[in-house]
Amino acid sequence: MNIKEVFKQAFDSLWANKLRSSLTLLALVVGVFSVIVSTTAVAVLDNFFQNTMSVMGGDVINVSKTPSVQMGGSAENVRNRQDITFETAERLQEMLRLAEDVSPDETFDYTKVMYGDEETDPTVRIIGSNQYYLDNNAYELSEGRNFSSEDIQYGRLLAIIGHDIQQELFQNVNPLGKSIRIAGQQYRIIGTLDEKGSVFGQSQDKFVLIPYTAGLMIYGGDRNIDIQVKAPAMDFIEAAMDEITGVMRVIRKVAPGAENDFEIETNDSLAGTFDQFTFILYAVGFVIGGITLFGAGIGVMNIMLVSVTERTREIGLRKAVGATKKAIVSQFLTETIFICQLGGLIGIALGILAGNGMALWIETEPVIPIWAVLTGFFGMFFIALLFGVYPAYKAARLDPIDSLRYE
Repeated sequence: MNIKEVFKQAFDSLWANKLRSSLTLLALVVGVFSVIVSTTAVAVLDNFFQNTMSVMGGDVINVSKTPSVQMGGSAENVRNRQDITFETAERLQEMLRLAEDVSPDETFDYTKVMYGDEETDPTVRIIGSNQYYLDNNAYELSEGRNFSSEDIQYGRLLAIIGHDIQQELFQNVNPLGKSIRIAGQQYRIIGTLDEKGSVFGQSQDKFVLIPYTAGLMIYGGDRNIDIQVKAPAMDFIEAAMDEITGVMRVIRKVAPGAENDFEIETNDSLAGTFDQFTFILYAVGFVIGGITLFGAGIGVMNIMLVSVTERTREIGLRKAVGATKKAIVSQFLTETIFICQLGGLIGIALGILAGNGMALWIETEPVIPIWAVLTGFFGMFFIALLFGVYPAYKAARLDPIDSLRYE
């Protein structure tokens, strides 16, 4: 019997028992789907994370009270740390020698922005920082100028607006020199920014940047902030981190031998933390999928054992005309592989489609994780062999005379 006839026999066997075959296929599809959908979604997140690392420049170091992503550890100790303040940022700027371009990063408010009779929705982020913020966060001016040191020193009521704000309020007007109202306060626009896009569905262009000194006068200064520091070059990141750590310990009066009560992160450290997170997601997906596939494999063995029983006379007839045990084993194993691969292919296709729903949600390009597809394909081949061998050998060991008498 050639391979074409074997696959036709397998299809006929499935078609003759539609309900039983459908339930078995469903179990296989669910098992493969659960593995592929989770790995595809995580691959989309991983790809998106790598593509959006430019949110913070590659040579920029972030100093914060708490870690950006916390994987275990004592949450209570982190919560009890003293705040990082604007005064901390100012002292850090004064004391650093190697590292440079220190920019505080604080969101003073989420509110609406008004120009004449036009206004935005009340979700615009009002950020307070200095002249180094744009460079440290990889923003480019499209028109106008950046803040000057005098603007920061005197707390001038100036604003640099993100691309979304310009599109909403100034479609047919040049915004430079115009005044906008934020929480009843007038700010003069001195610059506009190029579009940067979205991160996890959150626009990076829907904000207004003001001097942090102006924000302190209007909103008050009792708040915890982040600080961004630029290394002089990529080769000096480790040295800059060591310097920042030492200076921060002095500023915050951390006792010798005591742990830091602040966090220092770079793109590489964030990537390492994210890799740990994605590994956990991958592991959970494989465990859940593996358990489901084990149950589906038992179902495959069951359907093949029933098939052996129903086709006893056929097996006896084939043996009577000269079919070898090897031929019988090959036939039933091929049928098992056909069933498993059919369910696997359906599960892989549905898993990739559903997993890439994450790509649509966070507005990034879709991903087809080739290694996950190959794992699913060869995994189903292994399931077929593991759970198909016993029914195949049971069929091959049937006595031809007894089989021909079977009713």
